[in-house]
Amino acid sequence: MPVDVVRQRAVQDRVHAAPDILHRRRESVEHPFGSVKQWMNPGAFLMRWLDNVRAAFSLTRLAYNISRAITLVGVPGLIAAVRG
Repeated sequence: MPVDVVRQRAVQDRVHAAPDILHRRRESVEHPFGSVKQWMNPGAFLMRWLDNVRAAFSLTRLAYNISRAITLVGVPGLIAAVRG
């Protein structure tokens, strides 16, 4: 049996054994991607070529992470953490 089929069956078995795992994963993982997609109004990269898209997404991810840190610890907490 191919390795991919074995892995797929193993994943299906884990999901069937504990269906709430998939729901929790969707809650924790989908939020950042949904936020980033909403920030990118058309939902597409305006750059071409993989290196340029990687750079654009890196900046978007950095902006999301900074925004999230400000929400969680506030600006003074973020500045204190950066200063060490």
